[in-house]
Amino acid sequence: MTLPSITLAEDRSFGEDAKFLASHTETILLGDDASGPRIAVVPAYQGRVMTSTATGDAGTSYGWIHYDQVAKGMTPGAQIHAFGGEERFWLGPEGGQFSLFFAPKTKFDFANWQTPPAIDTASFQPIERTPTHVSFRHESKVLNYSEKTFEFRIDRKIELLSTDAIGKALGAEVLGVACVGYRTSNRLTNIGTRRWEKETGLLSIWMLGMYKHGPETTVVMPFKQGSVEERGPIVNDEYFGKVPAERLKVGDGVLFFSGDGAYRSKIGLTPQRSTNLCGSYDAARGALTIVHYNKPGTEVTDYVNSMWEIQDAPYEGDAINAYNDGPAEPGAEPLGPFYELETSSPALALQPGESGEHIQETFHFEGEAETLDKLARKLLGVSLKEIRAALP
Repeated sequence: MTLPSITLAEDRSFGEDAKFLASHTETILLGDDASGPRIAVVPAYQGRVMTSTATGDAGTSYGWIHYDQVAKGMTPGAQIHAFGGEERFWLGPEGGQFSLFFAPKTKFDFANWQTPPAIDTASFQPIERTPTHVSFRHESKVLNYSEKTFEFRIDRKIELLSTDAIGKALGAEVLGVACVGYRTSNRLTNIGTRRWEKETGLLSIWMLGMYKHGPETTVVMPFKQGSVEERGPIVNDEYFGKVPAERLKVGDGVLFFSGDGAYRSKIGLTPQRSTNLCGSYDAARGALTIVHYNKPGTEVTDYVNSMWEIQDAPYEGDAINAYNDGPAEPGAEPLGPFYELETSSPALALQPGESGEHIQETFHFEGEAETLDKLARKLLGVSLKEIRAALP
């Protein structure tokens, strides 16, 4: 298989990406140091973090941006507006009898898949803004596959973190590297008149990050050891058909998954297996990425199931996922390509007026290989050498 090349568009600097975004839609920049950490946020794309940099306008831009889609804008009838962005707010579940992405009585295939407007075309308006944070609020509703309506409010706050705050959040020494980190606090409130119940479907807060693919990009997911009887299967790798062995390796307490953008595939870890972080290493760009989230204790096991089928176990879903883009069928064009790191809240059984919150932190590091290696060992439990050698 021929791997997709890294295009010039993907290698644009943060300043070039931010300028392009601002020429098409309102873009909020957090971070006032033109040579330091910065992030670009777009209100029209659900308060999405489009991209970030550790080293200012001339530095690496970490988020994947679909330039053609951004330039085109909203397209009537589109299944999804794949604008890109390295952290976006979504809702689960995707598939199953309580799906938000398939109309009632439709078949679970790509032709019928449709992203709800609330998380695709809706604009989230800022309600508070400083040089280092911005907050959004949005009210909407969705209909699930079982024909139940959910009315909700979304509150989303994005904070650019200082170097000290990054080290504290990760419990790791981050001196000697260029870094950028940000935290998003995402709250979902039931503003309807009925309780959300398991029998008719629950929602979850789902955070997805689109990053630039590459032939030397590997996703790394630490997992909890234990028997299948105790914790269930190590990995769910059958979302879009079983992942070929050369694209997924199960190591000693860690998974390695290709982020090359050449083959549509997805993996997930249950709450019994997942830890509170995952990451990736892009050897071509020399970037280490870590995604950390507020995973509750192992006693919380109800997570929505996003498999594209009527499910026997709709609340035995995954807490953390990774996706590698590619053609949905032979001869088709990919959405990107890109790869994703994803985290989810538990299923939210909310009374009217009740809220659930999911907090995610995203960190990118650049620097000498020796320093990045120490971080990888500390946070992911493996060396850069092990990551690079894991997949063919």
